[in-house]
Amino acid sequence: MQKTKTYKWHSWYTPWLFVFPTLIGLFFFRFIPIGASLYLGFTDWNLIRTPEFIGLDNFREMFADPYFKLIVWNTLSLTFWYVVGSMVFGFLLACLINNKMKGMNFFRAAIYMPVITSSVALGIVWSWILGPRFGLLDILLTKVGITAPYWLTDERYALGTITFVQVWKMAGYYMILFLAGLQAISSDVIEAAIVDGANSRQRITRIIIPMLSPTVFFVLTVAIMDAFKNFELIHSMTHGGPKNATNTLVYDVYLNAFMYYRVGYAEAIAYVLLFIVGMLTLMNFVIKKRWAQPLE
Repeated sequence: MQKTKTYKWHSWYTPWLFVFPTLIGLFFFRFIPIGASLYLGFTDWNLIRTPEFIGLDNFREMFADPYFKLIVWNTLSLTFWYVVGSMVFGFLLACLINNKMKGMNFFRAAIYMPVITSSVALGIVWSWILGPRFGLLDILLTKVGITAPYWLTDERYALGTITFVQVWKMAGYYMILFLAGLQAISSDVIEAAIVDGANSRQRITRIIIPMLSPTVFFVLTVAIMDAFKNFELIHSMTHGGPKNATNTLVYDVYLNAFMYYRVGYAEAIAYVLLFIVGMLTLMNFVIKKRWAQPLE
């Protein structure tokens, strides 16, 4: 009996041929820029002349600057309240729309609409709404006898206002993530809890949230990264003011690089931001091993 001849069309290097274009992209558009930016953090460069190596001077200046401490505090404060607000409102909205009712898809789309709307456009609209004297919110509060504060020009309220608008914009995104987790929970589990006499609060705290722990971890990680990328609303609503009250690390990188032309100093700030995000992400993964359980 004649044996069928087989052809070996691949070699040890064949898989590398498929991933080679991706590796080229990673090398030229990721690794080289990362290495170059790290080097620039130790230089004095204004985008025109040749970078001058100055060692750790950028970092010394940064940590000695009192405004930098304020900027770090603004970043951490915005991140904390944004993460908490986004997760709480996203979860509550997901619970509200996790029902098979007529017209529910309309409400889901309406809540999600701000997510896909331009942040700059929303920032301009909210600036009009929150504007003093002629802003819609100011007019409504005046009619009921309340004197509205200067939401965007008062140091006490500006950062909180930016955080509120950002939470309002992105809550629909986290709603979708939580909704996917809720729909993965078997209805039999919920029905069994109802039969056993569990009320709504008990079902949420003792059944739904523990079973949603992988989703909660994922949403927490994504929310932290989104919070540190907050740029468009700050740029369109306050430009980092008043008196750096809404200035954050990512916005300060923009200011120093493209407004003050201190690229080396901006790169140093960027790596401080990278370090903070990296530590928070690492902490999340440590927490995940002890808390987040797979959904069964």
